[in-house]
Amino acid sequence: MVGVFVTFHYTDNFDEQAVRKIAEIARPRFEGMPGLRSKAFTLNSGKREATNFYVWESEDAAKAFFTDELVERVTDLYDVRPSIEFVQIATLVENEGSVYGK
Repeated sequence: MVGVFVTFHYTDNFDEQAVRKIAEIARPRFEGMPGLRSKAFTLNSGKREATNFYVWESEDAAKAFFTDELVERVTDLYDVRPSIEFVQIATLVENEGSVYGK
């Protein structure tokens, strides 16, 4: 499994409500996506950051998703270019049926 951190670092224009709205609108696009085990949309207001964390079944699936075109699209959407970091997942704990953040 591969994890991908996509982090948007804001300076003066961080708008938490706008980022939350983007996440809610985008969520259905990722439900049932082949190769994607999970995705979390996160906020850190203190650091003025939004980080999306993906868990992919394979590195090939992750790299196929993160094209140059996708990076340009999310840069336009979030108003800031993200940093993208791929990591290997040593192990993953999933508690099915639990919903956090509600």
